[in-house]
Amino acid sequence: MPDPSDLTRDRSQDQVLMTRIVQRDPTALSQLYDAYSRILYSVAYRSLGSVEESEEVVLDVFSQVWKTAERYDSQKGRVDAWLFMMARSRVLDRLRKTQRLGKVEDATVQAERSAPKTTHDPIEQVAVKERRQQVFAALAQLPPEQRQVIELAYYNGLSHSEIATATNLSLGTVKTRIRLGLSKLRILLGSWETS
Repeated sequence: MPDPSDLTRDRSQDQVLMTRIVQRDPTALSQLYDAYSRILYSVAYRSLGSVEESEEVVLDVFSQVWKTAERYDSQKGRVDAWLFMMARSRVLDRLRKTQRLGKVEDATVQAERSAPKTTHDPIEQVAVKERRQQVFAALAQLPPEQRQVIELAYYNGLSHSEIATATNLSLGTVKTRIRLGLSKLRILLGSWETS
């Protein structure tokens, strides 16, 4: 529920604060934060349902305000509308990322279920199961962005360019993340073999 004082806020104060922020006045940024952080948090929380994610959205918005205050154009809209637009953009980015990671996790589970069971030797079955658990444990230790592209490549069978399209990343970024992730996997899996 918005604070009633937010509803009666003099919008000309926002213009003054923006002018001061352009002049690199941290006190003005703090005052703008105090005026809008709660309502931006509420908007983010309504969509994300996560305290941490919503707090991150608010921090991202005010970090962006500090970095790009000179780009704000009062002729195009009010300060509060500009802040809400940035918050909405950050919320949508986080929802897309969550959706992509959810699809990757589903693919991992499905790949595990559909892995062929070709051996009848109980000792070999135990060894295969143990190795699979080591691989999944190693994957879990990778940064999410590296794990995502590796799983798309190896569990979904996507090419590097298909991964770039699916994740809205550049082809170079996809290749770098796969290379770094595989390198870390080799190290992790090698350390388990020698221990």
